[in-house]
Amino acid sequence: MASEDVKTSESAVSKIVNFAGEAKLAKEEIKPTKYQVYSICKSLVAGGVAGGVSRTAVAPLERLKILLQVQNPHNIKYNGTVQGLKYIWRTEGFRGYSRATALIVLELSQIQRSSSSAMSKHPSRGILYMYQQQTGNEDAQLTPVLRLAAGACAGIIAMSATYPMDMVRGRLTVQTEKSPYQYRGMFHALSTVLREEGFRALYKGWLPSVIGVVPYVGLNFAVYESLKEWLLKSNPYGLVEDNELGVVTRLACGAAAGTVGQTVAYPLDVIRRRMQMVGWSNASSIVAGDGRSKGPLEYTGMIDAFRKTVRHEGFRALYKGLVPNSVKVVPSIAIAFVTYEQVKELLGVEIRISD
Repeated sequence: MASEDVKTSESAVSKIVNFAGEAKLAKEEIKPTKYQVYSICKSLVAGGVAGGVSRTAVAPLERLKILLQVQNPHNIKYNGTVQGLKYIWRTEGFRGYSRATALIVLELSQIQRSSSSAMSKHPSRGILYMYQQQTGNEDAQLTPVLRLAAGACAGIIAMSATYPMDMVRGRLTVQTEKSPYQYRGMFHALSTVLREEGFRALYKGWLPSVIGVVPYVGLNFAVYESLKEWLLKSNPYGLVEDNELGVVTRLACGAAAGTVGQTVAYPLDVIRRRMQMVGWSNASSIVAGDGRSKGPLEYTGMIDAFRKTVRHEGFRALYKGLVPNSVKVVPSIAIAFVTYEQVKELLGVEIRISD
């Protein structure tokens, strides 16, 4: 789901970097100098490195999540996180984990993040302009609800622009050395899908992805704001200083809010991944993991995919892979945070995340 998109830990770190830099400059009431702009650019580089390191560290869990989501119900090899990781190690060895690491790099997450950041400005400006025209107040600012709508629009636009890469990443993730046919890489997979299935195939599963943005962004926003308000009022364990929450506390609130949002929208992510497999030659045998066909893998649409999944595998099938998906949230954010601070020190960045 814009899964990968709105909910990545490095995105949160990058936003905090921007906010920290802007707040410091605003507090000093000065225009940014060339040196300050250079410092902020280095901070963004540090954020990109931190994101890459954190995603690489949890890549095995990401691959296991996708494998569980699309696992052929006629040939179940593993049911849990530990059992799944052991199975990958036994059948593919360390390459099974390093394959996931390579896929994270091939996903071009830096392009996704950059395009998402750039595109997010335009819906916000457009909605703000319409709001100012409607109210007749040129100084009016976006309300929380309008900001939420702008964020959802930005997420959908960015997700749509990079969706083909996510679609082929899903297919690259599930194939193994025993698969009947191998995609050799991201670009080979893109060209093969275009040649054999047509352009529309690159957007299989797009609809549940778009629908999933709404509950994810809405719940993420609501839970985060509720947690923040509760912490500011009750101040448990002395977490509040000068009526403000620390960066670590905010990251923890963001992780909790993201987990709630992902859990509610997760069935749409499962359906999205399953729809991405439709039309792929020998897909049913590939997701079985042993090169043997165990039945057709066909859905006529999102509703049909929901209906067949629940009828043949039960309601719990809509939450396959949720455990590894949730487990990776906290270490991913923690690794991104620590890596960001270390890279910043190496680059000599003065604006710190705690400023």
